[in-house]
Amino acid sequence: MKIRYIITTVLISTIHFTTSAQSAELSGDVQASLRKAVTYFHSINSHGGYVYYVTPDLSRRWGEGPKDAETIEVQPPGTPAVGQSFLQVYHTTGDKNALIAAKEAAYALIDGQNQYGGWDHTIDFTNISHEKVSFDDNQTQSAISFLMALDQVIDDKKLTSGVGRALKMMITTQLDNGGWPHKYPEQGNYHDYATFNDGGINDCIRVMLEAHQYYGENVEVKKSLYKAARFMNISQLPPPQPGWAQQYNEYLQPAWARTFEPPAVCPSVTVKNLQTLMDLYEVLGHATLLEPIPDAIRWLKEIKMENGKWARFVELGTNKALYYDRPRIRVNSLEELHPERRTGYAYEVDIQERLDHAEARYKKAINLTHQEFCADKILSDAEARQRLSELEPMVKEIIESQEDSGAWITKNDRFKMHIERTRTQRWNGEYEVMDRVSSSVFNKNVNLLCEYIELKHRL
Repeated sequence: MKIRYIITTVLISTIHFTTSAQSAELSGDVQASLRKAVTYFHSINSHGGYVYYVTPDLSRRWGEGPKDAETIEVQPPGTPAVGQSFLQVYHTTGDKNALIAAKEAAYALIDGQNQYGGWDHTIDFTNISHEKVSFDDNQTQSAISFLMALDQVIDDKKLTSGVGRALKMMITTQLDNGGWPHKYPEQGNYHDYATFNDGGINDCIRVMLEAHQYYGENVEVKKSLYKAARFMNISQLPPPQPGWAQQYNEYLQPAWARTFEPPAVCPSVTVKNLQTLMDLYEVLGHATLLEPIPDAIRWLKEIKMENGKWARFVELGTNKALYYDRPRIRVNSLEELHPERRTGYAYEVDIQERLDHAEARYKKAINLTHQEFCADKILSDAEARQRLSELEPMVKEIIESQEDSGAWITKNDRFKMHIERTRTQRWNGEYEVMDRVSSSVFNKNVNLLCEYIELKHRL
């Protein structure tokens, strides 16, 4: 009995030692992978910035269509997103090369910052005369988020000045009703409307919440947040359709944007707004920000379609799904749309996971004190261990798929063939296939590798 106990103890100790050694070896491999990834990706920059894709031989560059070596992308997963990835590596590993790459990405953005203090979706270094600030697709917002985050790490006058100009622009461009337009300055069309589409207003609010976090009790920032909170409440449509529209005219009515984007209630916007309301509640602490949520959740559950998805556009007054082709041609189903509309625009979306998450978060908000709710985002040790076990096979796969150069190459990437379009031309249905290096893949892999290291350090 005693001998058996000793043997068992030795076996357990050996297993524990082997597991620990393997874990330490994997952590070392993750660190090495991140160093290689940073070195490679930094080497493919242009003026310190990045596009969405490059071919492995760097002969072709892509963003929203082909790009030359003088043009970088502001829209994620371009320059700001890559810069955030470099900054995350620095925070996680202390790699000074990652901080250098992040600073260069920040300088690229500041060099392309326009007269208003914002950005369009690209920077062309042969002609830096951008006349528009775009809040579409997290363009200007992602740039400001990155610059503010880096401003917390390094003391740099150029960086601090760029952040100051950007925040002043955010205050200036906020509409009187508290929302933000699609683009600035005024153009006399739907670009002037308060726009939730593609997360426009949500990302603007996120920027102001981050500014409040980084720079404390800035009176103008706090005032902007209160205006935004009011807009979130007054823009909710009345029962029996208590959701939100993609865009609103000056009379706070759902309005047309592009010719396939009708006035309607939008489930995907609505579920995103639930999270924004709770984000605002965390900072401002006003329970009135939670009041619009239960009605909206009930409505979203009611309008789920038989195929398990939600229509992007729900007709005002009827809850019927809306499908519009160019130019403002209504059709009866997804199948009747032109292939460019059908494959290039999400007319039907699955928001179940996001809805479940919003509902669970709302229940915590009403059942916990405000202080408890704010602290609830921290993982318990048990949750951290569970997440670590989920990450381990993903991390191994990421490392195994990395080239010796440090690149992650998407083999035989298939994407729509680009043609120079006019307003009447559409995608011709043809695809190109080639190997490409993706900024999106780089950002995703870096995020997961850093998360793994952070959890290992914690546990």
